[in-house]
Amino acid sequence: MTERRRVLLAEFLGTALLLVGVVGSGIMAARLSPTDVGLQLFQNAAATAGVLVAVISIFGTISADFNPAVTVGAWLLGHRAGREVPAMVAVQVAGAVGGTILANLMFDLDTVTWSTTERSGAHLWLAEVVATVGLLLVVFALVRTQRLAHVPYVVGAYIGGAYYFTSSTSFANPAVTVGRAFSDTFAGIDPACAPMFIVMQVVGVGVAVVLLRALFPARD
Repeated sequence: MTERRRVLLAEFLGTALLLVGVVGSGIMAARLSPTDVGLQLFQNAAATAGVLVAVISIFGTISADFNPAVTVGAWLLGHRAGREVPAMVAVQVAGAVGGTILANLMFDLDTVTWSTTERSGAHLWLAEVVATVGLLLVVFALVRTQRLAHVPYVVGAYIGGAYYFTSSTSFANPAVTVGRAFSDTFAGIDPACAPMFIVMQVVGVGVAVVLLRALFPARD
């Protein structure tokens, strides 16, 4: 298998496993703690953080973006070639949808049920900007200071924490946002709300790139 195909396969599988973790743990949390939304969120956040540590550790030596925001940020910061971006984003979105469908099937739900969970409002959109900026700062601060071994644990810790300190519960990932629209469960998002989340995530990428260039200038 060529290096390019290995990268795309890693991105597809990693994103799919991430969504299995996000959506699957949301379904399980709602079933185990049906009357306690706070406990549901804790269970969902803990499981997502754990899955992130695992999938980044598995695929990190090949490719472990699992997020179009990270991929585009890497391109803008000079860590990826522009020609790599479209295919990577495509397989990330496909992996997210596939992972959500797999989670639905594991819990004996319909293959696809469009989410009816409305997530809309200026406060949530602002939270998505903040969540995305924070995630990219975490990733590329470690990349630019050659501390790659810390990436799985710090990213997992950040997303686990951001579930709680952002009002949107920190999607911070366009592929995840698309995938979560395919399941009408605890982690879902109404498809009509997803586009604005993605727009705000793109804004977050722009802000993060400006900050990272100022804080960690590239060395020749």
